Amino acid sequence: FDWSSDVCSNYLCDSKPGDDVKLTGPSGKVMLIPEKDPNVDLIMVATGTGIAPYRSFIRRLFVEKTPFGEAYTKGSGLAWLFLGVANSDALLYDDEWQSVLKAHPKNFKLDYALSREQKNKDGGKMYIQDKVAEYSDEIFTRMDNGAHMYFCGLKGMMPGITEMLEGVCKDKGLVWEDKLTQWKKAGQWHVEVY
Repeated sequence: FDWSSDVCSNYLCDSKPGDDVKLTGPSGKVMLIPEKDPNVDLIMVATGTGIAPYRSFIRRLFVEKTPFGEAYTKGSGLAWLFLGVANSDALLYDDEWQSVLKAHPKNFKLDYALSREQKNKDGGKMYIQDKVAEYSDEIFTRMDNGAHMYFCGLKGMMPGITEMLEGVCKDKGLVWEDKLTQWKKAGQWHVEVY
């Protein structure tokens, strides 16, 4: 059996309707919503296809009729999505995000970083860390108040994100490693990058 390319895709494409197919997904607890508190802020940072878990988060919170979703929309929690892609043609599920934004403006916020269409404050390309940096004080306040921050997508985003957050810590007279340790210990920092 050749495992070198497109094994799963080919297997599924070669399957016929009615075939039994065994599927398993990621395991672990990295990308879970803390459903104990309907007032929790969820800060979601994605590049490209890293949007996938957040689509399910947002559907669970705002589209499907779940007990937690109903409590969340009555609570004060904010689900804040940051998505970084090259250009607006590459925006994934924008129609869904706009629909949720229209229906739940109190509980959902959306920010895009379009690297080939937008400029950052220094005139360079707008990458995801630049967009997050625009709200760094608010994000820090939300994190210090118990928000959960999630990162999913290309691992190449993480150095820029951590450098930006380290700079914010320095400006606030804080030590980044201590702040990150605090957030991790509290279960607020979630990273699933590839």
